[in-house]
Amino acid sequence: MVKKYLLPFILVIGLVLFFATGLHRLLSFATLAAHYGEIKSFISANQLTAYGLFFLLYFGAVAFSLPIASLLTLSGGALLGWGAALMILFAATAGAGVVFIAARSILADVLSAKAGPFLKKLEAGFQDNAFQYLLALRLVPIAPFWVVNIVPALLGMRLGSFIIATFIGIMPGTLVYVYVARGFDHILAQGEAPDLSTLSDIRIIGPLAALGALALMPTIIKVIKAKMNGK
Repeated sequence: MVKKYLLPFILVIGLVLFFATGLHRLLSFATLAAHYGEIKSFISANQLTAYGLFFLLYFGAVAFSLPIASLLTLSGGALLGWGAALMILFAATAGAGVVFIAARSILADVLSAKAGPFLKKLEAGFQDNAFQYLLALRLVPIAPFWVVNIVPALLGMRLGSFIIATFIGIMPGTLVYVYVARGFDHILAQGEAPDLSTLSDIRIIGPLAALGALALMPTIIKVIKAKMNGK
């Protein structure tokens, strides 16, 4: 019983400490801009260490569901370049897997007992199209990343499918964010915080939305066929 609750307990404590210690106020583009030169110098002198630290930081941020993933993605792109994208893909996927396992171990039994037949029906429907649903949610992040880590676990998705869909689904968005962040380098070097309004540009959101819709096409077609056959 203790082992079952240990991982979720650690993740919750980590999230509480993040806000209780004030780290959420410290981690910002303003802080990054103020120390940009020092961080760049450290990276130049310790590149492998910098990549390792960035991986661990990103993994921890996702595993503890800290609301700093976008900040880290853009910061990594500006500081480390395209190499950050690879670190992000593996760190975010691994961190998401930890949350998935924690949610499945502690919450699934509770919800199953309370929801009964209703959850069973929902679970069966989700399992039928789980990969496409999750892939679309990863491609178009309309829901918080941590929510999309938990819901599939509660609805019976397999860990392997979750990991693959997550890795593939976050790839386009990660590459776009890192590409945008490459233009932040000279801005941060001047001690200024970058303008993030470019991330809401239709030229960035549009292609990701199209990919999300494309991922759902098999499900949509299946539903349409089922309705037609029902008639």
